[in-house]
Amino acid sequence: MVDYSKWKDIEISDDEDDTHPNIDTPSLFRWRHQARVERMKEREKEMEQFYKEKEEYEKKLNMVKSKLNSDEKENEDLKNALSALEIEGEKIKKKEKEFEVKEKFEPWNVDTISQEGFSKTVINKPQKRADESISEEEKEEKMRIFVKENEKLIKEYGIFRHYEDSRKFMMEHSHLACEETANYLVVWCINLEMEEKHDLMKHVAHQTICVQFILELAKQLDRDPRSCISAFFHRIQQAEEQYQKAFTEELEAFKDRVRKRAQQKLEEALKEVEEEERKARLGPGGLDPLEVLEELPEELKKCFETQDIQMLKDAISKMDPEVAAVHMKRCVDSGLWVPDANKNNEDEES
Repeated sequence: MVDYSKWKDIEISDDEDDTHPNIDTPSLFRWRHQARVERMKEREKEMEQFYKEKEEYEKKLNMVKSKLNSDEKENEDLKNALSALEIEGEKIKKKEKEFEVKEKFEPWNVDTISQEGFSKTVINKPQKRADESISEEEKEEKMRIFVKENEKLIKEYGIFRHYEDSRKFMMEHSHLACEETANYLVVWCINLEMEEKHDLMKHVAHQTICVQFILELAKQLDRDPRSCISAFFHRIQQAEEQYQKAFTEELEAFKDRVRKRAQQKLEEALKEVEEEERKARLGPGGLDPLEVLEELPEELKKCFETQDIQMLKDAISKMDPEVAAVHMKRCVDSGLWVPDANKNNEDEES
């Protein structure tokens, strides 16, 4: 059932005709709009500052816990520090809950109600980022460090099955709302498909698209992705047809892309193995013995397959000397025939 309660609280439009004739209406509309935009920006700054403080708190908490676990003796200072951080954590949770309530019941206005909720996300195209100017090597290093520090958390998020569990986890670890998390999940999906873990791939794909939609929503609203976590899960849980349809379509398209990419990677890996095996087979002259064997005349081919030297000598004697020389040279270059092999063996024995 569609929840219509959100339409009850909509801020009056800038162009409502409720002004006095002596008032400069266009100016009043501009002032109203500017004031509302400034309020929205101020709230965004407040939320960004909160998430920075939360991130710093989590770092301090992890550091103190780590020190406390590694310290064999009782350390009162660390225990006191941990107690203080736990009190601070309660305040942060309370403030976070307040943000969620405010965001849920915030009245819609002309700037938010007209925003496109979701559009089709194409995950293969990189989104515009503040760090676009950095080199590919720096991006790879940044990704490597992020994965090293957060791989366990990303995989934990990837196995959640309910929106509410995913929302709570992402709100607790809001730094995961970023491109690096999405990229890791995409690679994980491809690897799962290559390992033929199809059901798990489908599940992780669902979690991947959740992160992609959070990033897309942040891009559309020009906001920090961390501030869009609660908003996305609130909207998707309402099960409105428009959002659910867009989400389902993108999820199915993503799973198809994963399957195709996994198949490509398997084919590429198979070709690499075959090429490595071919290189390992190459003879002293750089020819592949299997290819040379297949191209030999049938009478010579049979001699090598049966390893009958006398048969080989008889077959060569019946052939045109020039043609026989060409074939034997290819056999030598591929390693099928080793000249003076018997003589070398005799030398080794003596």
